[in-house]
Amino acid sequence: MGRWLHRTGSFSARRARWVVLGWVVVALVIGVSSRTIGGDAVDDFSVPGVESQAASDLLEERFPERSGATALVVFHVDEGAVTDPEAAGAIAATTDAVAGVPGVVGVTDPLANPMSISADGTTAFASVQFDASTAELGRGTLDDLVDTRQAAAGSVVTVEYGGELPTVLKEESTGPAEAIGIVAALIILFVMFRSVTAMGLPLLTALLGLFTGLGLVALLAGVIEIPSMASKLGTMIGLGVGIDYALFVLSRHRDNVAAGMDVHESIARTNATAGKAVVIAGSTVVVAILGLQFAGIPFVAALGYAAALVVAVAVVVAVTLLPALLGLAGTRILARRDRAGVPVAPETRRGGWVRWAHWVAHHPWRSAVAATAVLLVLAVPALDMQLGQADAGSAPTDTTHRQAYDLLADGFGDGFNGPLALVIDLGADPDAVVADQVSAAVGEDPGVEAVSPAQMNAAGDTALVTVIPTTKPQDVATSDLVHRLRDTTLPAVTDGTDAQVAVGGPTARFIDQSDRIGERLPWFIFGVVTVSFLLLMVVFRSILVPLKAALLNLLAIGAAYGVVVAVFQWGWGRSLIGLDEAVPIASFVPMMMFAILFGLSMDYEVFILSRIREEYHRGHSNIDSVVEGLGATAKVITAAALIMISVFLGFVASPDPIVKMMGVGLATAVALDATIVRMVLVPSTMALVGDPNWWLPRWLDRLLPHLDVEGEPPAAVAETAEGAEGADPLGGEQSGTAHAPARVEA
Repeated sequence: MGRWLHRTGSFSARRARWVVLGWVVVALVIGVSSRTIGGDAVDDFSVPGVESQAASDLLEERFPERSGATALVVFHVDEGAVTDPEAAGAIAATTDAVAGVPGVVGVTDPLANPMSISADGTTAFASVQFDASTAELGRGTLDDLVDTRQAAAGSVVTVEYGGELPTVLKEESTGPAEAIGIVAALIILFVMFRSVTAMGLPLLTALLGLFTGLGLVALLAGVIEIPSMASKLGTMIGLGVGIDYALFVLSRHRDNVAAGMDVHESIARTNATAGKAVVIAGSTVVVAILGLQFAGIPFVAALGYAAALVVAVAVVVAVTLLPALLGLAGTRILARRDRAGVPVAPETRRGGWVRWAHWVAHHPWRSAVAATAVLLVLAVPALDMQLGQADAGSAPTDTTHRQAYDLLADGFGDGFNGPLALVIDLGADPDAVVADQVSAAVGEDPGVEAVSPAQMNAAGDTALVTVIPTTKPQDVATSDLVHRLRDTTLPAVTDGTDAQVAVGGPTARFIDQSDRIGERLPWFIFGVVTVSFLLLMVVFRSILVPLKAALLNLLAIGAAYGVVVAVFQWGWGRSLIGLDEAVPIASFVPMMMFAILFGLSMDYEVFILSRIREEYHRGHSNIDSVVEGLGATAKVITAAALIMISVFLGFVASPDPIVKMMGVGLATAVALDATIVRMVLVPSTMALVGDPNWWLPRWLDRLLPHLDVEGEPPAAVAETAEGAEGADPLGGEQSGTAHAPARVEA
């Protein structure tokens, strides 16, 4: 790998204009192709193999006229009643317009049924039945539905839209997220490098890589269903890692050029060292994110595919396009005062970090215990994590589905926004009495507000019963009701009959989604940790280094989980991030956070440990290697973390609570990882363990593959330090543990 990256960096630097032109052409072709043949986002939240999906499948088979998506058109008057002549006329005009929307197969008359009018007479609703699922209907149908509001324009009636379709296909919202991250990155990069050129290169490569990656995601959407959130997630991850990877490469190149190395030679050598670390770190991120496939939920796996694709493009850009741009920039990547040609020793630029690393390495117990205690305290709230799904009540107050939610809750009760659908298969010898018995038994449950009469299909072998809980869709009590109906109430009613009842509907589907992820999460974590451990063991030829990395990453992610629970579920400081009420943790967020954060934390681990290992194989003692390695990388890692945190925090401005949740969680985890873990726990534990950090049994060393090709690396790569025989492009020995380097005492 090192030899290939060295040649790639050298070629890109010497053929810079052709490489840049090639990337521009590739990006434009992908962009145009994504617009013409790419697919649209599809929000299909189905969960194969769960009861709610079985209910949906049974409806589609036997009750097709009731199997499509639904919506509610909510009417409200501030004074008088919805039955007043003016209001009644506006309501009739609106329902007529709704009936004409493509895909609508039925609309109820809200004024013909007293159950559709609130007790105070100010609110009414019409139920809308569509002929297809939300994924099949798409956002165009929602736009057509909302346009029917014009029929009541100028009247005393307020019209809002809620229920399944408007909530799932909620209105698109734009925010300053990307702009906040880019502005913060510009400031941090300029303060760090004092060069406009060096400030602009990471942003330029990150944006081009993000444009290309999102274009590939759009092309992938033409093959598989990609959720609408994928673009937001891809932007969040792609912008962060794209800047970070470019920053790591650029920083190493600047050190080389400032020390007097030829620009082209520095680019080649940097690509073989820092570039190799980028490839390994990016591969770890991709592996971790692709692990989302094991969640068993298609839309979660699709989010993983999209994010992994964007990260992979960021890696390729960092080791091909960036070297070309560095070749064009020449010495302009240095601050003006450093372009005089006088070599500057790197140590003169990182004295403070060396002193910090020296203190931590020589006080390892004190540092490790204090840092671990902080992370454990922050992780405590994670023990109370409640997986669920934020309902429309947590949406921004200016959206139509939130206003419809509030009107229905005020007029009909909290549970009206989360109805359950009981789909009853009456068996080979159908008896409609069983359906009535089911309705009666469910109505006696204290968690049920109301139960509709059973509706029979044309064949008379399937019935549909709608259940209104007493609690909101996102409440734990609603989840308890679903499990109680499935485990106790319904089996007792159908015992001794051929009938079977499946509890479905959007609320039950999200509960099933949470249960599925809760079951798979431990196995997912185990799988990602195991694969990452094996990858790092191959890279660093060590057992203890990847083991410590895995444990420390788990500790940092646990602390991030705790902060997310405290802010969103407990509601601590929620007003600071624009959240109106406490919400459960979206079921897929912990799994998504773990995949992304475990991969990103491995980025910093690889960059720090590769430099520590390089110093170790140059002949320094274990403690001196830790001090020098941390001192050489601390500044750039801190800057990279600040940029990543700024990018993630920018997404907290999004009105979507799930995007807020991801932004807070990712920003917190990166902050903890780059400070407490990388700057305290890593050096202190490395100092405590000593030389066994790099121990690997010889038999295992022979079994593990080597990432570098066989044979001696080129002189430009091998001579990473004067007299450092056998050093590979990452800074270690070609043979792993074949011999012990001589020691240079402090």
